[in-house]
Amino acid sequence: MMLFKDLHLIQPLLDAVAQEGYQHPTPIQEKAIPVLLSGKDVLGCAQTGTGKTAAFALPILQKLAAEPMTGKRDTRALILAPTRELVAQIGESFLAYGRNTHVVSTVIYGGVAQGPQNRAVRGGLDVIVATPGRLLDLIGQAIVSLGSVSVLVLDEADRMLDMGFLPDVYKIVRRVPLRRQTMLFSATLPHEIVNLAREILHEPVRVDVAPSSTTVETVRQVVYHVSREGKSALLNQLVALPDVKRALVFTRTKVGANSVVANLNYGPVRADVMHADRGQSAREKTLDRFKEGVTRVLVATDIASRGLDVDGITHVFNYDVPDEPDAYVHRIGRTARAGAHGLAITLCSREEERKFAAIEQAIRMKIPEG
Repeated sequence: MMLFKDLHLIQPLLDAVAQEGYQHPTPIQEKAIPVLLSGKDVLGCAQTGTGKTAAFALPILQKLAAEPMTGKRDTRALILAPTRELVAQIGESFLAYGRNTHVVSTVIYGGVAQGPQNRAVRGGLDVIVATPGRLLDLIGQAIVSLGSVSVLVLDEADRMLDMGFLPDVYKIVRRVPLRRQTMLFSATLPHEIVNLAREILHEPVRVDVAPSSTTVETVRQVVYHVSREGKSALLNQLVALPDVKRALVFTRTKVGANSVVANLNYGPVRADVMHADRGQSAREKTLDRFKEGVTRVLVATDIASRGLDVDGITHVFNYDVPDEPDAYVHRIGRTARAGAHGLAITLCSREEERKFAAIEQAIRMKIPEG
């Protein structure tokens, strides 16, 4: 089995990876890191949870560490991601993996005061991890300049398409020098993303790992057929089981999420809620409590089904059956991370049986009853 040291990473990065508790690279890291270290562009088709953040962060850190800046730092690497949560997680990875280098990074996203972000940029940076909207705001205010960027990463490009960010992405790309290394990662490749890749990548090496079927195969799945009125009591019973160490509960609506968390908190289980109506500061605190194990159950709308990268999630509960099979696959992929195993439980009411049958057809699997 390959070790990180076999990937020709510099010792400061190897030490940081070891401090994070990793010895063996994941398949996408094995495939992508050597290509990126050689300076080539990459088109990566990979799900969240495959280790793709390290697959691009480590080569970027190695490149920047080998070219230390003298004088004021100009931004040399730009990573675009669709959500504030994903930006924050990528930012944390750059800090963790770059702890033994002199590479300076920051995160830029909306929903929080702009002042600290302005000061970070003006103080000089090597790496910016950003959502497209807030980055364009700072560019428009002449706070951020991309004229020195030599590495560009688009992460979860299909999610940026879904959220309507593609026009902003094109605006940003036009401000980045043509002489650069570019990486595009996407779980799926709809034609809009294929067209984007053709425009921004130069002779890319394609890296494919962990298609949707892999997620489906590594997660044990069961369904409980239950009345809509009986879901709350059943969920309370299931999350209280001792093997539920860390769980995500998905609802279709924000109102539904608030109702579910209120019902859970009447019992012995500590639960919290995460959706778009909560302020950014509250969402960050919620995520921190969940990561630290203070909160055992996190109830969320689909805002958290992509880009939420938390280790050790043992269970995913679909309180509501999602409207689309892809959403189901992305939800259950929050467990069984990086080759681990997990359990996904769906509570299906009579009214949702048609949607659930469509999911079973899409994943080519008859899900057993619990």
